[in-house]
This record gives sequence, structure tokens and C-alpha cells, in this order.
Amino acid sequence: MAEPTTYPSPLLRELQENGFVVIRSLLTPSELSTLRSAATALTALARSGSWPYIRTVGKQFPPWPSSPPADGSGIWGVQHLLHPDLPLPNKESKDAFLKLYFSPSLLAIAKQLLPQGTKDEDLVMELFNMLVRPDKDFALSWHRDDIPATCSADEEKERLVPFATEPRYHTQWNLSLVDNDTSLILVPKSHTRPRTDAERAADLFEPDMPGQLVVELNAGDVAFYDNNILHRGVYSSKKERTTLHGSVGHVNGAQSGKRARNVLQHGVGEWVERCDFSALGERGEEAREVAEGMRERLVRMGAENRDVGFSLDG
Repeated sequence: MAEPTTYPSPLLRELQENGFVVIRSLLTPSELSTLRSAATALTALARSGSWPYIRTVGKQFPPWPSSPPADGSGIWGVQHLLHPDLPLPNKESKDAFLKLYFSPSLLAIAKQLLPQGTKDEDLVMELFNMLVRPDKDFALSWHRDDIPATCSADEEKERLVPFATEPRYHTQWNLSLVDNDTSLILVPKSHTRPRTDAERAADLFEPDMPGQLVVELNAGDVAFYDNNILHRGVYSSKKERTTLHGSVGHVNGAQSGKRARNVLQHGVGEWVERCDFSALGERGEEAREVAEGMRERLVRMGAENRDVGFSLDG
């Protein structure tokens, strides 16, 4: 009989075996309040057309138009929360996003979910966006973030990490700023296997996929999940959603080019070198240096991987 797999972290065990893990109440009431204020202000600017980096209703994957749809259906996401030109009314609001993305608590979790022994100098800055309530009901189809639905079972098997015990070179998360966030729906354990015949035959917007699970988050809760788990998002125009959506990479994934397309397709390389991380110095010079190192590794990934294209269409 094979020996049971041992994991250095219970969080890693849950992520590797199920494809996702939820951590409750990560933020303090003060952090929640500051982030909500910043998120509310930025969402209003994006909805009014004053911030061009958005996700528009009717289009699931990048690239997106730079202005909201003329039919009034609205937006379902706001891009680039670390952009140096973020048009927020005060520095505290801009710094709130910066301090969260590079927070010791989030990075500590990320290091547990990346290859064993991951240190600060292995981390790569990736994406930080926000998912919001649209003005018209909208849903994402069942998908994996970097594997098209048109792939055959053999192609899926080749592109998925084949065993739950193999290391992953990025970790992705949703952190809700409001209660009762039930938008993320996924199929547990689907991150290491091709779709079943039933999943492959199902409608792309199937409302009741066999084995699906609705991930329930309250304010301050965060769900880390494998971006190639079979999942979708359901957005109600009648229910508020303010969910911070980020990812952190590992230098081995950046150097191999495995993460390049999924990250660089969002256009982060166009502005990342202008980011100001000085606010992180309040935590000590080491905190700022960690962020600078993460950015440097992202810039290097961009220099080594040009014209990456887009992962998915639609």
C-alpha cells in the first residue's frame, strides 16, 4: 500500500486535494473599512467611464473595451488596482490596495501554497483586480483560465498538472469586502483531471453542473484556488459584489514561461515599472524590498516573453 502523502501545510493539503481553500476573517475591521472606501470610489469612477481598465458585461476574457457598454449593462470588473495612475481621491485609498497585495498575511499564505520552501525572494508580482456588481445580470461560462474549452481530453491531460502532489507555480485568490458573496462556483478536485463526459457535454452555462460547489464568502474571507479548476462566476445586478481578485507567482514558473501568457495578457507590463512602493516602508525597509523584488521578477518575465497573445477567446 502506498504511503499517504504528507504536506508541509494543512492549507496546501486542502488546495492540492480539492483545488481550493478558504481562509476566514483575514482582515481587521479597520482594513475592511479602508478597502471598502477605496473600492467604492474606484468602482464609481470605472462605471462612469473615468477609469479605462475594466471588464465589460458581455465579454468574459481579455482584451476588454476601455469604456462601459452603451446599452447600460455595465461592468463586472475593474483592472489594475496597483496602477500608478489610479485616480483615487487620496493617497490612503491608493495605498490600501498596495498594502493589501503585499501584506505579510497574504504573502505568508501564498508561500505555504507555492512549492515547499518558497521564500520572499522566490515570489513574483502578478495581477490585482476587482470583481463588481454589473448593471445587468451576467454569468461567466464554465472554464479553466488557461485551457480552452475546445481542448480534447488528451490536450487537457497534457496541460493540467497531473498529480495533486506536484508543485504549482502560482496561487490565485478572491477576497470579499462584503458579506454573502456567492458568485464563485467550482467543481472540487477538477483541477488535476480532464473534464468528464458529462462536463464536456454540458451547456457552457449549465446552472447545476454535477458536483459543483458554491463558494460562500463573507467580508474579509479569502478563497485561494487553482486557476485551472473548472469554475464559473454568476453576477447578479441586484446583489452587491466587491471582491478583490489577485494572484502571486513563483520564480520557477516565471523563468519557464508557464505563467507569462496568463499574466501578461492583462497589460500589466505597460505600467508596472512606474509603481511607487514607498508606502510599504512604513512596515520597514524589508517590506518595500520584498515588493521591489517581486516587481523585478515580473519585469524580467515580461522581457523574456513577448507577444504572448491571449489564453482564451470570448
